[in-house]
Amino acid sequence: MKIALIGATGFVGANLLKEALQRGHEVTAIVRDPSKLTVTDQHLNIVKGDVNNVDDLAGLLKGHDLVLSAYNAGWTNPNLYADFLAGCKDIEAATVKSGVKRLIVIGGAGSLYINGAQLVDGPHFPEAFKPGATAARDYLNILKNNQELDWTFFSPAIEMHQGITTGRTGKYRLGTDEPVFDAHGKSILSGEDLAVAVIDEVENKQFLKKRFTAAY
Repeated sequence: MKIALIGATGFVGANLLKEALQRGHEVTAIVRDPSKLTVTDQHLNIVKGDVNNVDDLAGLLKGHDLVLSAYNAGWTNPNLYADFLAGCKDIEAATVKSGVKRLIVIGGAGSLYINGAQLVDGPHFPEAFKPGATAARDYLNILKNNQELDWTFFSPAIEMHQGITTGRTGKYRLGTDEPVFDAHGKSILSGEDLAVAVIDEVENKQFLKKRFTAAY
């Protein structure tokens, strides 16, 4: 499958790139700074691209089977909320313009529901993550209105970060709008297994025009 991957140099994107290449998919990594991506593979093409230039990005996306967006505007970016929303909307517009029909977006866990309320609106949600989580939640609501694309939105487990050392187990459990918890009440997943779950969705198409989540 021909995958256009946006955000391949980030934590999530790097794991997605590794998993996709291991499975033999052809990947075009669209990055702001190609020098930051040192991976070499016969199935990898690295190109420079700007997510906010819809016309140019559409040209780079054309001919792929799907667009996989791990776009992140930067957790320390003071304009994170606005920049994330703008970037995601531009990626969506470029995908439509390119003629590619499938878009998978990696969002956040903040839009998942517990007892009818979204995590990001809870009193204990970390303030440092609120701008990014709110932007991802608001973008999901925008994406739901797209009738042209077979879109999928992935919300990671509540705990999904570089400090999780489980590695790639290849095992996970799926959910839709609520977090998946284990027997200890934890919603946790490694970056490697996030990539397994997402590339499985690339191949299996279980959640077209839907949001899903995964955790152990």
